[in-house]
Amino acid sequence: MDDDREFDELAALTSALLAALEAFAFVARRLNPPDLPALVEAVGAPDEPLVEALAQAAGWRGQAAVLREPLAAAAQAVIAGFAGLRSGAQAGDLSQAFRAMRQRPVALEALYPLAALLPPVSRFFLEPERRGDAALQARFRQPAQGTGVMHGGGDPGARGAFSLYVPEDYCADRAWPLVVALHGGSGDGRAFLWSWLRAARTHGAIVVAPTATGRTWALGGPDGDTPNLIAILEEVGARWRLDPQRRLLTGLSDGGTFSYVSGLEPGSPFTHLAPVAAAFHPMLAQMADPDRLGGLPVHIVHGALDWMFPVDMAREAAAALEAAGADVTYREIPDLAHTYPIEINAELLAWLDATPRPAPD
Repeated sequence: MDDDREFDELAALTSALLAALEAFAFVARRLNPPDLPALVEAVGAPDEPLVEALAQAAGWRGQAAVLREPLAAAAQAVIAGFAGLRSGAQAGDLSQAFRAMRQRPVALEALYPLAALLPPVSRFFLEPERRGDAALQARFRQPAQGTGVMHGGGDPGARGAFSLYVPEDYCADRAWPLVVALHGGSGDGRAFLWSWLRAARTHGAIVVAPTATGRTWALGGPDGDTPNLIAILEEVGARWRLDPQRRLLTGLSDGGTFSYVSGLEPGSPFTHLAPVAAAFHPMLAQMADPDRLGGLPVHIVHGALDWMFPVDMAREAAAALEAAGADVTYREIPDLAHTYPIEINAELLAWLDATPRPAPD
């Protein structure tokens, strides 16, 4: 009987946690400084049922008890995140709100190991339109060796290190697309990996999320990041089979800007570039090697509400790169401010599949 009660409480805790995480994602996607109080009010208090369900889990002694630790870690991060969001909204302290958003990847990292054990968690880590796909879900029930979330190059999130996701249904009988995703200026690869995991898991892609070697990416002065990216690519490629025609370099904000800076270099190993919410200067196109730019697939994503890098900068980038010979796709999102739109990832992967390009020699 105790096990029956605990499994009921497990279901309640899992449901409350996933609902709160979806609410957290709603805020993250729409975060725009003037809208913060209204956003916090709109999502309400999804952490309240989570607090109650977590308290019930404290008494578990049966089979469900082995799941308590990761669920509690994820729940506590979400609860702390919502507390920080409310405090930031009430005080008008945007820095506090942005710090609170860092709790979301903490929660996702704690929760993800349960995807192989709990079907609702597995479905949560798929894109919504594929959560009813039983065949897709079945592929993740017995993860292949050497798959899932991993870290390399040092402590997770350390300067120059990288985090990595290899789909659990990986097999070496085909070449896999690679996404190298660069975090924003105040982030790290360990956290930014979670911006891509759901899409990569759904559609089948290997994702590498490096951390810059310095405070942010090498946007001026000596470039220690490009050699590090190449070394990481070589390390990953030595272990997993990567498609040489589908190697995407993308990034958010400073990471997006560096995807221009590094990805336009003549010797870049990347076949596609997709800067998101990035800064751009026309000199980047003017100084780029014409042979590198000619036909290079570049997918620019920018928000019309971007308050850090105004959208005119992205429009200018699209025009300058197209005039220089690149194969430009431009996507302007009307309701997006300066944040990462995870819904764009499926589009980027479809574009990557549709425009294979041989890797540079």
